[in-house]
Amino acid sequence: MNMSRFAPYLGIVAAFAFFAIIVIIANETPIPQPATSGIPVASSTLSVEQGFALPSITLPSLGSATSTDAASSTPSSKKTAQFAPKSTPAPVPVPASKPAAPTADQTNAALDVAAIPLRDALANIICFAPEKSGLHSISGSGVFIDPKGIILTNAHIAQYFLLADRGARCFIRIGSPATDAYDAALMYISPSWLKANANVLTETLPIGTGEYDFALLAVTKSITSSALPASFPALPLATTPRDIGTPVAIATYGAQFLEASQIQSSLFPTIVFGSVKDVFTFDTNTIDVFALGGSAAAQEGSSGGGVVDMAGQMIGTITTSTVTGTTDKRSLDAITASYIRAEYASETGKALDLLLAQPTSISIADFAPQIPVLEKIVTAGLP
Repeated sequence: MNMSRFAPYLGIVAAFAFFAIIVIIANETPIPQPATSGIPVASSTLSVEQGFALPSITLPSLGSATSTDAASSTPSSKKTAQFAPKSTPAPVPVPASKPAAPTADQTNAALDVAAIPLRDALANIICFAPEKSGLHSISGSGVFIDPKGIILTNAHIAQYFLLADRGARCFIRIGSPATDAYDAALMYISPSWLKANANVLTETLPIGTGEYDFALLAVTKSITSSALPASFPALPLATTPRDIGTPVAIATYGAQFLEASQIQSSLFPTIVFGSVKDVFTFDTNTIDVFALGGSAAAQEGSSGGGVVDMAGQMIGTITTSTVTGTTDKRSLDAITASYIRAEYASETGKALDLLLAQPTSISIADFAPQIPVLEKIVTAGLP
């Protein structure tokens, strides 16, 4: 792996052999239950027993650490803050008659096929915090959703791109294990999320719901000797939500059980099969959140990972999960592609497809004037 870009940080990062936890706080204004909704409304009642955290790399003192095998490493003993599902899951009404469901073999075969492009489109996003800032460097996930090099991820990851003027550095890594690949720039980050989570970078134990938690990055250049590809592996972003019971493949760069040095050298994709266990709404009767149950993907570092159906469409992006106990007993949640589309349109007055259709250089330039304002939101509480 080409480490020259990380030279100012490597000695510091390698010294830390366990993780502090970065999680996200969301809008705590209660959301009323609509009288006619068939989908449970996500409440703002939060619990520190459930949540999602990014594995983070604290910047203490110079030194070195010994790398250990990923399979033998143990979870961080640091206290974790949490994200919470918004309400107790309730069943969505089921139609009186449904087409015959595919057999288990047919489902697994279809998911096997769908998982290949999902793995190819998966990206690791690693961000190194400014020195002496008191912040943590982080590792998260993202998925290419356009061949031009557009990556969908979470706002709580992409906010680090707003700290570039303070010395933060973020890189896109790909492959198995993840290796340095690209520089990227913000195409869009939800202002609603930033406003609702203005103090998240300085919170000791931030918690939240995942509402508004999305952002778009665009690759700008290669950071290796290879030129940018003419086309990036990418998945189409779904336009409609899926029902409970929909079989899915999930891919992330989960890193909870790795040490800091291993994140840089031995971070492999986590790919699992599952299904939509339940659905939630932020509004009235829209499907905005998928509950995906417990799996190996329910761990720190999976934020921004992808969820695809058997047709290979990207139907959601991972936002929250429990992070304690065995992974099979945890819960994993994703905001839906249809929610992201609707929220982007609500915030900008434009369809997301219009943004995806134009050249990324134009999208980056169009968004750039907003960055100083958004930077002030997230840095107001920083020294």
